Amino acid sequence: MQEKVFIKNRHDKKIAVLVNRNSNQKGLVFVTHGLGGFKEQPHIQTFAEAFIENSFTTVLFDATHTFGESEGDYADATTTNYYEDLEDVINWAKKQKWHQKLFWLVGHSLGGVSTALYAERHSEEVKALAPISTVVSGKLSSEKYSKEELKQWEKSGIREYKSSSGKIKIINWTEMEDRMKYDLLLEVDKLTMPVLLIVGDLDESTPIAHQKILFDKLPGKKEFHIIKNSPHTFRDPAHLAEIKIIFDKWIKDNL
Repeated sequence: MQEKVFIKNRHDKKIAVLVNRNSNQKGLVFVTHGLGGFKEQPHIQTFAEAFIENSFTTVLFDATHTFGESEGDYADATTTNYYEDLEDVINWAKKQKWHQKLFWLVGHSLGGVSTALYAERHSEEVKALAPISTVVSGKLSSEKYSKEELKQWEKSGIREYKSSSGKIKIINWTEMEDRMKYDLLLEVDKLTMPVLLIVGDLDESTPIAHQKILFDKLPGKKEFHIIKNSPHTFRDPAHLAEIKIIFDKWIKDNL
């Protein structure tokens, strides 16, 4: 049974939450999109479908300051706001009848680092974690820009660019400034639950090299998969089908 609800986050902004309840619930998963993403994106839906087909209740939501149904302006998006929204959605879910004490977390890119941060801070709540194409640290993220680009972004206060979907986007310098506060490697030893990493070999935002640094430091049961000829955001139906198979096996192996 699918239900859409609107809740308020700690800043009194509306968050759109989509819950797909399974009457024979074997698990609970929260799935989060990346910077400027939304819950209906094909890769987000693909992650969720793998869990639905394994009898999970799935919770998807649009973070504030993005292009979905939640409130806020994309220019104001930050890692902190994505993390806080995830935390607020989880806290709301804890009051629902379908909540389970141990749940799974899946996120893409900025959603990936948000889920991993939550797992580091609340490891006793997380059964398994899949930070896909994840941001690993602000420092590593900044390396995709030249010193001149960063200087110009900071000076002007905004960065205007065309996304891979062709949309013109404007993001404030505060996004990079805020991102620099975060580094998954500092408390990576807390990620003792099973962890799944997936990245495209053409990913320039969160490249294989970054994922390898994180993977090598993960202390527990872990998997790392590379999707050939795929960029940062998975759109190709063949890539999505491959990812769904990977998720399906991972879920079954860790139930």
